[in-house]
Amino acid sequence: MIQDKVNKLSSEVGKNVWAEGGGGLKPAEQPKKKLSFGQWWNKSRPTKTVVFWSWVAFIILTMIVGFSWGGWVTGGTAQKMGVTMGENAVIQRLAPICVTQFNQDPLKNQKLAELKAKDNWQRRDYVEKQGWATMPGEAKPDRDVADECAKLLMQIK
Repeated sequence: MIQDKVNKLSSEVGKNVWAEGGGGLKPAEQPKKKLSFGQWWNKSRPTKTVVFWSWVAFIILTMIVGFSWGGWVTGGTAQKMGVTMGENAVIQRLAPICVTQFNQDPLKNQKLAELKAKDNWQRRDYVEKQGWATMPGEAKPDRDVADECAKLLMQIK
Protein backbone atom coordinates (compact mmCIF):
# COMPACT_ATOMS: atom_id res chain seq x y z
CA MET A 1 0.00 0.00 0.00
CA ILE A 2 2.76 2.38 0.79
CA GLN A 3 4.38 1.28 -2.41
CA ASP A 4 1.19 2.19 -4.32
CA LYS A 5 1.19 5.70 -2.78
CA VAL A 6 4.86 6.16 -3.74
CA ASN A 7 4.20 4.99 -7.30
CA LYS A 8 1.20 7.29 -7.52
CA LEU A 9 3.17 10.30 -6.26
CA SER A 10 6.12 9.58 -8.54
CA SER A 11 3.82 9.32 -11.55
CA GLU A 12 2.21 12.70 -10.69
CA VAL A 13 5.53 14.55 -10.41
CA GLY A 14 5.78 15.12 -14.20
CA LYS A 15 2.14 16.16 -14.55
CA ASN A 16 1.07 19.79 -14.81
CA VAL A 17 -1.28 20.17 -11.89
CA TRP A 18 -2.41 23.68 -12.94
CA ALA A 19 -3.68 22.55 -16.31
CA GLU A 20 -6.00 19.82 -14.97
CA GLY A 21 -9.37 21.58 -15.20
CA GLY A 22 -9.08 23.21 -11.83
CA GLY A 23 -9.52 26.58 -13.48
CA GLY A 24 -6.13 27.71 -12.24
CA LEU A 25 -3.39 29.43 -14.14
CA LYS A 26 -1.03 27.61 -16.44
CA PRO A 27 2.64 28.03 -15.60
CA ALA A 28 3.31 29.90 -18.89
CA GLU A 29 0.48 32.35 -18.21
CA GLN A 30 1.90 33.96 -15.14
CA PRO A 31 0.61 37.53 -14.84
CA LYS A 32 3.05 40.00 -16.40
CA LYS A 33 3.64 43.35 -14.81
CA LYS A 34 2.32 46.12 -17.05
CA LEU A 35 5.10 48.47 -18.13
CA SER A 36 4.70 52.20 -17.70
CA PHE A 37 5.16 54.40 -20.74
CA GLY A 38 8.61 55.48 -19.54
CA GLN A 39 9.73 51.88 -19.10
CA TRP A 40 8.32 50.92 -22.49
CA TRP A 41 10.05 53.92 -24.08
CA ASN A 42 13.38 52.98 -22.52
CA LYS A 43 13.09 49.40 -23.80
CA SER A 44 12.09 50.35 -27.35
CA ARG A 45 14.89 50.87 -29.79
CA PRO A 46 13.72 52.08 -33.22
CA THR A 47 15.69 51.10 -36.28
CA LYS A 48 17.36 53.60 -38.58
CA THR A 49 14.61 53.06 -41.14
CA VAL A 50 11.87 53.91 -38.65
CA VAL A 51 13.75 57.02 -37.52
CA PHE A 52 14.30 58.12 -41.12
CA TRP A 53 10.65 57.74 -42.18
CA SER A 54 9.50 59.39 -38.95
CA TRP A 55 11.59 62.44 -39.80
CA VAL A 56 10.30 62.48 -43.37
CA ALA A 57 6.70 62.38 -42.09
CA PHE A 58 7.47 65.12 -39.56
CA ILE A 59 8.97 67.37 -42.26
CA ILE A 60 6.00 66.85 -44.58
CA LEU A 61 3.54 67.53 -41.76
CA THR A 62 5.42 70.71 -40.82
CA MET A 63 5.27 71.93 -44.41
CA ILE A 64 1.55 71.21 -44.69
CA VAL A 65 0.78 73.08 -41.47
CA GLY A 66 3.14 75.93 -42.38
CA PHE A 67 1.75 76.56 -45.85
CA SER A 68 -1.89 75.98 -44.84
CA TRP A 69 -2.17 77.82 -41.54
CA GLY A 70 1.24 79.27 -40.79
CA GLY A 71 1.26 81.97 -43.46
CA TRP A 72 4.22 80.57 -45.39
CA VAL A 73 4.34 81.44 -49.10
CA THR A 74 6.65 80.57 -51.95
CA GLY A 75 9.00 83.13 -53.47
CA GLY A 76 6.78 83.54 -56.52
CA THR A 77 3.71 84.20 -54.41
CA ALA A 78 5.60 86.71 -52.27
CA GLN A 79 6.75 88.53 -55.41
CA LYS A 80 3.17 88.69 -56.76
CA MET A 81 1.96 89.99 -53.42
CA GLY A 82 4.68 92.65 -53.44
CA VAL A 83 3.78 93.80 -56.95
CA THR A 84 0.09 93.98 -56.02
CA MET A 85 0.82 95.94 -52.86
CA GLY A 86 3.01 98.36 -54.82
CA GLU A 87 0.31 98.93 -57.43
CA ASN A 88 -2.31 99.48 -54.74
CA ALA A 89 -0.05 101.99 -52.98
CA VAL A 90 0.40 103.96 -56.20
CA ILE A 91 -3.35 103.96 -56.80
CA GLN A 92 -3.97 105.18 -53.25
CA ARG A 93 -1.54 108.05 -53.82
CA LEU A 94 -2.93 109.02 -57.25
CA ALA A 95 -6.64 108.94 -56.35
CA PRO A 96 -6.47 112.19 -54.30
CA ILE A 97 -4.90 113.91 -57.35
CA CYS A 98 -7.95 112.80 -59.32
CA VAL A 99 -10.22 114.32 -56.65
CA THR A 100 -8.21 117.56 -56.82
CA GLN A 101 -8.70 117.67 -60.60
CA PHE A 102 -12.43 117.14 -60.01
CA ASN A 103 -12.47 120.08 -57.58
CA GLN A 104 -10.91 122.33 -60.26
CA ASP A 105 -13.79 121.63 -62.63
CA PRO A 106 -16.19 124.63 -62.73
CA LEU A 107 -19.22 122.34 -63.17
CA LYS A 108 -18.21 119.98 -60.37
CA ASN A 109 -21.58 120.07 -58.52
CA GLN A 110 -23.54 119.18 -61.65
CA LYS A 111 -21.05 116.45 -62.61
CA LEU A 112 -21.04 115.04 -59.07
CA ALA A 113 -24.84 114.72 -59.26
CA GLU A 114 -24.51 112.97 -62.62
CA LEU A 115 -21.85 110.65 -61.17
CA LYS A 116 -24.04 109.72 -58.21
CA ALA A 117 -26.97 109.01 -60.56
CA LYS A 118 -24.91 106.47 -62.51
CA ASP A 119 -24.73 102.77 -61.66
CA ASN A 120 -21.70 101.39 -59.87
CA TRP A 121 -20.24 99.82 -62.98
CA GLN A 122 -20.59 103.06 -65.02
CA ARG A 123 -18.86 105.41 -62.59
CA ARG A 124 -15.30 104.51 -63.56
CA ASP A 125 -16.01 105.19 -67.23
CA TYR A 126 -17.62 108.53 -66.33
CA VAL A 127 -14.54 109.62 -64.33
CA GLU A 128 -12.29 108.56 -67.22
CA LYS A 129 -14.37 110.50 -69.79
CA GLN A 130 -14.22 113.64 -67.65
CA GLY A 131 -10.41 113.41 -67.68
CA TRP A 132 -10.03 113.51 -63.89
CA ALA A 133 -8.15 110.18 -63.83
CA THR A 134 -5.60 111.35 -66.42
CA MET A 135 -2.50 112.17 -64.44
CA PRO A 136 -0.24 115.08 -65.41
CA GLY A 137 2.23 113.98 -68.07
CA GLU A 138 0.14 111.00 -69.22
CA ALA A 139 -1.89 110.65 -72.40
CA LYS A 140 -4.73 108.45 -71.17
CA PRO A 141 -6.49 107.81 -67.85
CA ASP A 142 -5.66 104.93 -65.50
CA ARG A 143 -8.65 102.62 -64.96
CA ASP A 144 -7.71 101.65 -61.42
CA VAL A 145 -7.18 105.28 -60.41
CA ALA A 146 -10.54 106.17 -61.97
CA ASP A 147 -12.24 103.42 -59.98
CA GLU A 148 -10.69 104.57 -56.69
CA CYS A 149 -11.42 108.21 -57.55
CA ALA A 150 -15.09 107.37 -58.15
CA LYS A 151 -15.23 105.74 -54.71
CA LEU A 152 -13.75 108.85 -53.10
CA LEU A 153 -16.08 111.15 -55.00
CA MET A 154 -19.11 109.14 -53.85
CA GLN A 155 -18.16 109.99 -50.25
CA ILE A 156 -18.44 113.74 -50.97
CA LYS A 157 -21.75 115.19 -49.79
